[in-house]
Amino acid sequence: MKVELVRVDDAFHFEAVGTAGTVNHMDANVDIGGHNLGARPMEMLLMGLGGCTAIDVILILKKQRQVIDDIRISVEGERVKIEGTEMSPFRKINIHFAFKGQLDQAKVERAIQLSMEKYCSATAQFSPTAEITHTLSIN
Repeated sequence: MKVELVRVDDAFHFEAVGTAGTVNHMDANVDIGGHNLGARPMEMLLMGLGGCTAIDVILILKKQRQVIDDIRISVEGERVKIEGTEMSPFRKINIHFAFKGQLDQAKVERAIQLSMEKYCSATAQFSPTAEITHTLSIN
């Protein structure tokens, strides 16, 4: 896997391109000279986690012939500063799955569990250093 970042302006705006060729924009906060023209890099990490688990869950539920009319994923991360550095990695992350459709709650819960424990590589990336929890609602 490879991504490429190209600086767009004289500040912190980047276009990031992955293997699919899709452009994603990243930028910094105005407080440090950014222009708010893209997501922050740490936000993109949470977006990746949400997308990874969402794909797993949808695939699992489709195999179980569950009808998903809509799914919304909300990922919230709590960061803690490492003493003596400027680094503040995620220490707690909650993923909320909001579904609409003809869904069996037990099957949805199992699909999420399988994603979290067996399939989602992004979860595996975060889990050694962050506590990952999830919640769900249907309709």
